[in-house]
Amino acid sequence: MPIIDVTMLEGRPPEKKAALIRELTDAAVRAIDAPIQSVRVIIREVPPEHFAAAGVSKAEERAKLASGDSKG
Repeated sequence: MPIIDVTMLEGRPPEKKAALIRELTDAAVRAIDAPIQSVRVIIREVPPEHFAAAGVSKAEERAKLASGDSKG
């Protein structure tokens, strides 16, 4: 039973998440001949304050972009 665990920033619309689930399921079926009924997809959504790269959270990055500050 393949279990596909996706972690991504929150905020995407339900139809986009549904499309991702369908595409990942189809990919598992094609790639490893998994029976479609056995494929599990888990989406974990993370608030932008809880996701960071290079010491800067996505929330901080977005705030800088919104303020017009292109540095950093």
